[in-house]
Amino acid sequence: MAHASLTSSPAIAPAGGTPVLLALDLGTTTGWALRAADGLITSGTVSFRPSRYDGGGMRYVRFRAWLERLAADAGPIGAIHFEEVRRHVGTDAAHVFGGLLATLTAFAETAGVPYQGVPVGTIKRHATGKGNAPKEAMIAAARARGFSPADDNEADAIAILFWAIETAGGVA
Repeated sequence: MAHASLTSSPAIAPAGGTPVLLALDLGTTTGWALRAADGLITSGTVSFRPSRYDGGGMRYVRFRAWLERLAADAGPIGAIHFEEVRRHVGTDAAHVFGGLLATLTAFAETAGVPYQGVPVGTIKRHATGKGNAPKEAMIAAARARGFSPADDNEADAIAILFWAIETAGGVA
């Protein structure tokens, strides 16, 4: 169901008191990357594919529970950055993304966590130098940073996290 990799990154370890950052590539298989307060970066994927016995909202209930568990384990999340998708290949993917986004923003609003969508082209350009880079290039960019992403979802989350760190959330 879930894949995680642990990569220590002392070169970007934050100063004391720097908040935890969470980056997400939302989808049925959600990619995630988290920088803990001590600078350790963890990443992985988690599946929110419903079983045949689930009601329509169960994936969102599970996603919310996963976010709450992550926040409890990692400590207070300082900011959430997610891939802001404006165009989906299919209607089902658009519906799933919209539901996950609504769940994420409701969680963040309730928890008082700032959140920001990052356009796909911005993420790809930051990671690879090309705004329309293919999935393979995103995976290669994550590997070049010392990660072993399970798939493009995890690679995208890693890229979002590094974008957030290196641009101070788009400010720098």
